[in-house]
Amino acid sequence: MERRVAERLRSALGPLGLEAHAFKVGWYNAVLQPAFHLPYPDDTLAFVVLSTPSMFDKALKPFVNKEQLKIIRDPVDQCVSHHLSRVKEKFPDQRVDVMFDYEMLPSRKPKFLAQTAAHVAGAAYYYQRKDVKLDPWGKKKIFGVCIHPKYGGWFAIRALLLFPDIQVPFLEQPVPVDCVSTEEKRIELLEQFNFHWQDGRYRDIIEVKERYSEEQKAYFATPPAERFRLLGLSQEAQ
Repeated sequence: MERRVAERLRSALGPLGLEAHAFKVGWYNAVLQPAFHLPYPDDTLAFVVLSTPSMFDKALKPFVNKEQLKIIRDPVDQCVSHHLSRVKEKFPDQRVDVMFDYEMLPSRKPKFLAQTAAHVAGAAYYYQRKDVKLDPWGKKKIFGVCIHPKYGGWFAIRALLLFPDIQVPFLEQPVPVDCVSTEEKRIELLEQFNFHWQDGRYRDIIEVKERYSEEQKAYFATPPAERFRLLGLSQEAQ
């Protein structure tokens, strides 16, 4: 069952520059405090959805050209939401719950921890402070970051798709590719991400097969309120 669902998702999302990676809710809940648990049985089938560098040209720009009069919030969020709602229609006999990376619970906690989901699904390795043996940061707060084996840091985690009626007790957990394997590189990665994230150098911590275009870099480097202009949208759309 998981394979059929995965193939249907791949055929729907691949042409849009989106990836879907399967996991069991129990894998995710096992590594988090109860406050962050997903409220589903452990064997429930879920997928984490990533956007790759090609999503900008394959999905976002066509969506904006077609729907620009209807764009009332962040165009990327609205584009992903639009396409995932259409994906749900491909499963008329299944309940499909969608959680987006920007959604919050009433407690102001995120609905899901995106980087943890990507790690347990084997989609990208979540490098954290605990992955460095000789910690050089003392009392500084150090945030972790996911690195994709193909795209490095040139990708984003957008959503979860959950299938509450599909239980997959025998699904085997993939291991994420440990592509930043030396202590020195891990320290460099976390230093760049935490203290120099604006220059984006952390994204190229490994040799990448594809990165954002110059147009896409400019878009994401622009303050959100000004991105509408870059896509040819009027400010009224916001």
